[in-house]
Amino acid sequence: MSDSERDQGGNRPEGRGGGRPGPDRRKPFRFSLGWVFLLVIGLILANQFFSPSPLRPKWTELADWGKKGELDEVVFSPSKIVGYRVVPGRDGGEEKKVYFEFPRVVRDSDEAFFRENGIPYRTESDSGGLATALVWLLPFGFLIVIWFLIMRKMNPSQQVMSFGKSKAKIYAEKEVGVTFADVAGIDEAVEEVREIVEFLRQPEKFQALGARIPKGVLLLGAPGTGKTLLARAVAGEAKVPFFSLSGSDFVEMFVGVGASRVRDLFRQAQQHSPCIVFIDELDALGKTRGTTPVSNDEREQTLNALLVEMDGFDPNSGVILIAATNRPEILDPALMRPGRFDRQIVVDRPDIRGREKILEVHAAKVKLDPDVDLKVIAQRTPGFAGADLANVINEAALLAARRDKKAVSMDELEEAIDRTIAGLEKKNRVMTGKEKEIVAHHEAGHALVASMLPHCDPVHRISIIPRGMGALGHTLQLPTDERYLLTVEELQNRLAVLLGGRAAEVIVFGQVSTGAQNDLERATKIARRMVTEYGMSEKMGPVSYEQERPNIFLGGGMGTQKDYSPETAREIDEEVKRMVSKAEELALRTLTEHRGLLERIARRLSEVELLEREEIQKILAVESGPGEPEPVPEPAPAEIPGSGEDV
Repeated sequence: MSDSERDQGGNRPEGRGGGRPGPDRRKPFRFSLGWVFLLVIGLILANQFFSPSPLRPKWTELADWGKKGELDEVVFSPSKIVGYRVVPGRDGGEEKKVYFEFPRVVRDSDEAFFRENGIPYRTESDSGGLATALVWLLPFGFLIVIWFLIMRKMNPSQQVMSFGKSKAKIYAEKEVGVTFADVAGIDEAVEEVREIVEFLRQPEKFQALGARIPKGVLLLGAPGTGKTLLARAVAGEAKVPFFSLSGSDFVEMFVGVGASRVRDLFRQAQQHSPCIVFIDELDALGKTRGTTPVSNDEREQTLNALLVEMDGFDPNSGVILIAATNRPEILDPALMRPGRFDRQIVVDRPDIRGREKILEVHAAKVKLDPDVDLKVIAQRTPGFAGADLANVINEAALLAARRDKKAVSMDELEEAIDRTIAGLEKKNRVMTGKEKEIVAHHEAGHALVASMLPHCDPVHRISIIPRGMGALGHTLQLPTDERYLLTVEELQNRLAVLLGGRAAEVIVFGQVSTGAQNDLERATKIARRMVTEYGMSEKMGPVSYEQERPNIFLGGGMGTQKDYSPETAREIDEEVKRMVSKAEELALRTLTEHRGLLERIARRLSEVELLEREEIQKILAVESGPGEPEPVPEPAPAEIPGSGEDV
């Protein structure tokens, strides 16, 4: 087993009220053009509703105010008379001015009346219709501009005539910035794509011999193995433009948009030839047609356009299509045929040497202690992809910074690996004394069975520190060599190791707890695959009973099809049960023979909560001889909390 055993999971108590209030999740205020728009509208409305309306007096009233001396700042213009009426306050209070407007009809008699009665005034010309129009139009123009900016910010790219344009991001030669020196751990895949670089650099070398470069290259592999990085490295080495987009960028809610974008993409690629077109997550676009109960005409039309463009453009035009996917089984056969994606390159998970090279690439950006051995870290991370290793280095750097260290040491790297495998350490989860004893014996059972049975990976670490989602402990095994094949005996011993924790609980406490839930799930899965896929059951024979094939009820995805009768299914279940029971008997027998070592490991684990390989080897080395365990007093069976408690 190369990964940690996440067990000891129990039922977690449900949340209760009365706890500390959570953090304030209200969004902070952000200034935007919408607030400006609302502010302007508010000011205009306030000016309309709260500004005092001017007085509209009759001529007799205006003349009477003038005779009484209540007019002030009177201005004559060609169209009106404006000014202020001075209103005396009540009981000798403060005077106030009230603005008035009076339209002029007979202009000469108005001025003559003011002159005869000695009323002060002055004359001005009208500002004109243009100024009046500007006063009214400027606020509305300002509102129109604000509205236009808001709509443009909300939807900058969805113009009416741009739906059919390609969404590909174009990177110039100098913008890619990735070469084969940045790609490590996948040397075979790099060698496969080197000739694409040579073709883009020297196409005449191949054309002179009549050779045809592959039109399309399909990169296959698990997530995080470096497919996108490899495509960028090809563009960086060839020093050509790089078109990058996702398969989901083609599909839209409007009919015909996807096909139009495909045609526009290849048209732009021809204009920038030689270049590389990279489509990530091709399965979003190239799913097998006709495998779903409800057809998606828009997606199928987009796929048809891609098939036509790949088969139609000139093979020596210098446009190379590179696509990546981690689900090649659901791709359309017409897309996979020679002439379209001629070459399929598997970007697999790296081996121990590849992991060491990947760690060296990512560690070059981090300051490491001199005692850091990346080879040991590579041994501790079997099955990790390139993205996982990069995350380990980054997590270790964050831990070192949190601890105020000047460099990253092995302790931070080990902690980062444990975080990735088993989850975060639950420092606030405190187990009772009985629970801690159960967990210690459980993990000691895993470790002892793995140490005593042949063909098992050596135990690297035992921990009863709670981590992750409900895991109260874990036992970590590391393989000494890269393994690609497993025999029947090795799988049977692996089943016994998984059931070693449950067997230890039976031997020591006389009953089992809920901590073995994950162990049982994994053991049952391995046993079922031994019976139905590997042909390792004498009773069922060398027959594969379950096969992966497209399933219309899974949207065209791959599903397991069972091509056997109910009687055969019953026999398979019985054989799986027999294999698991046989493995449990082996674990019980092994732990019974080495009962003294089981108690010694569990006792030490309860004291320190974490045992490394060196200390585990010292404990195992003190055994007096095989089959002669030290006498240990038999403890009384302890009551284990039921399923309703948190174990």
